Amino acid sequence: SSKIRNRDIQSADDVAVPEDCIDFSPAETISKTEEKLEKGGLPGCLDDDSIPRVGNEIGAETQIRLLKAKLRVMQEELDSVVCECRKKDDENQSLKSQLRDTKEENSRLQQTISVQHSQAEKYKMLSQEANKKSEGLQQEVVALEKVRQ
Repeated sequence: SSKIRNRDIQSADDVAVPEDCIDFSPAETISKTEEKLEKGGLPGCLDDDSIPRVGNEIGAETQIRLLKAKLRVMQEELDSVVCECRKKDDENQSLKSQLRDTKEENSRLQQTISVQHSQAEKYKMLSQEANKKSEGLQQEVVALEKVRQ
């Protein structure tokens, strides 16, 4: 594929482009067509042939060369979009992995919070029991002091 591509790129210098098509750009042609469609200036069914204003005036060989050049540009644009799509997929996978790790950490932390909450309740109960026992012992000390006097 890359060998074929390099050969096409090397032979791009011999592409004959009519004077009408010197500034031809697929992106510009598409944007102009979209503008005309928005304004309602184009009929509903367009020819798929988007060679600007050349029609049958140029030879078949020239038309083929022009179409090959257009195809090469479109292939490069497609390759660029595919590359960008792959990057987005990689980023998406990375974010999914990060989300999974975050969910696991969140679950672990929730479990730790639950354990700590139950321990806090346990120590609160032990503290209340110790306070009641302390109050009982205080009352016993006061009663013993009264008896001793």
